[in-house]
Amino acid sequence: MRALASGKRPFYTLRRLVAPLRLLQNPPVRLLLFPLLLCAAASPHAQTAVAVDVGHFIEEPGATSARGRPELDFNRELAAEIESAARSRGLRTMLIGADGFMSQLARRTAAAAGADFFLSVHHDSVQPHFLETWDFDRVERLFSDRYSGFSLFVSRKNRSLARSLACASAIGEALRGAGFSPSLYHADPIPGENKPFADRRNGVHYYDNLIVLKTARTPAVLLEAGVIVNRDEELKLQSEETRKRIAAAVAQGVGRCLTRF
Repeated sequence: MRALASGKRPFYTLRRLVAPLRLLQNPPVRLLLFPLLLCAAASPHAQTAVAVDVGHFIEEPGATSARGRPELDFNRELAAEIESAARSRGLRTMLIGADGFMSQLARRTAAAAGADFFLSVHHDSVQPHFLETWDFDRVERLFSDRYSGFSLFVSRKNRSLARSLACASAIGEALRGAGFSPSLYHADPIPGENKPFADRRNGVHYYDNLIVLKTARTPAVLLEAGVIVNRDEELKLQSEETRKRIAAAVAQGVGRCLTRF
């Protein structure tokens, strides 16, 4: 009250408020501040981190494609594209397992402890009794053209099931919007499958005991991007154009999902 009666403090406060505005009138100061303000405003995801996990490792490289290529190679290439697409949307990323030596799966989720979302990238096969043989480059290979498409999995043992499911559905919706179709066969009531739908329209299944899903400390989704034992789909999945389309859709779905929470 004494400050107001003296008439001095209000003018002092006003000068302090006006001083920064005068600084902004200085061209060199504006040049320095503008890039910082632009970066801060450019993305709502600036502080959001996504862990992109390269499925499998050198000793266990996953499925073998119709032409003899290991799944690990497909996973590496697509994971790198997804990481790039996520960064282009302003998300921070960490790539896990890219060197092929991380054999302990629980270490992958531990390495992602600082992330807001965990995505494990894989490519699909089918049950052994569906496989047939053909000759490619004078080598007999296994294939099955019966199934194609993507699948997504979440675990009901993950501490953030609701968010995991929301992100999986968002990714599936974005993939469908980009022209890809869910495979759906993982819900078939046969040995080795029978993974119930969490969101049939968007190709999301429950797979409760997958280690990377149930041990993740964040929302977590496993993506099977396509069926590499399908001869036509294998060729599509090897193309850079298809990888970029998948990656862009996945990044779009993740970005949409994470802005809701």
